[in-house]
Formats: sequence, structure tokens, C-alpha cells
Amino acid sequence: MYMKYELTVLPVSDVDRAKAFYEALGFRLDLDKAVSEDWRAVHFTPPGSECSIIFGTGITSAEPGSSQGLYLAVHDIEAARAELVSRGIEVSEIFHDAGGLFFHGHKTGDITHQLEGQDRVVGLHPERASYGSFATFSDPDGNGWVLQEIQQRFPGR
Repeated sequence: MYMKYELTVLPVSDVDRAKAFYEALGFRLDLDKAVSEDWRAVHFTPPGSECSIIFGTGITSAEPGSSQGLYLAVHDIEAARAELVSRGIEVSEIFHDAGGLFFHGHKTGDITHQLEGQDRVVGLHPERASYGSFATFSDPDGNGWVLQEIQQRFPGR
């Protein structure tokens, strides 16, 4: 069976504010359609991605800002972070998790997205290993995003 992850629904409190943020982020606007006062869909796709996001009015009952751990894979985390900062996005410093390769902290509304007790080290992964360096940011509602550097994918990916 073939399955392809296509879309993530983001809960937001202000559709136009979220739209402006994702435009500033550099995501491609695919659709902004309202069929009534109670239903509007705004659909964006990150550059180079086949998976998209959607938010709007009447799209979800989830609490605004409750989506956490939304990963964006980048080839060069330093360049990606610098570009986002140049676009006015508040991004954490680059870091790695001293306890392993996989970053595991997501905290609503805080660009540090750090769990209590997590041993987070500022800077690139010491071996610059794929899947090992991160930076985080949040949209205006606190939906939490993670940049993850992947220069070489694991086999089968």
C-alpha cells in the first residue's frame, strides 16, 4: 500500500495574522478560499516540500498553538536560520541534544521548546551529524516548529 503524508492542520486564532506569518516565512500560498463567514481555508506549502499546512475558520476545533513538533528538514541549518532571521522570524540559537541525536522538547508558545531536564547544548552537533542539529521557532499562536539539519538521509529514506 502506498501512503504519502500530505497535510497538517494548524489551529490558529487569527487567520490573517497567521497568513502574513507564513508568507513572511517564505511558504508558498496555494489557496485562500472562504465560502462563508464560518468557513475559510488557507493552504501553504514550505519550499521544496510535498507536505503542506492548512488553517482557517471552521477548519479545526483544536486549541490555537497546540500543534508542536512540526519538523522542517534543511540541508544547511546555519543558512536556513540566517534566512528566517532576515525575514523577521524569531528563531532560537542552533543547538544539539547532548543526550542523543533526536531533539525531544516541545513547549507551547516558547521558541526554546525545551523540556525540563533536557541537556541542550548551544551549537551544531559536534560531528555535524545528519539529524543532529536543530533550531526552533513558533508562529504567532505558539504552534512550534523545529528546523532539523539533514545532509544525508538514513538508508531507505
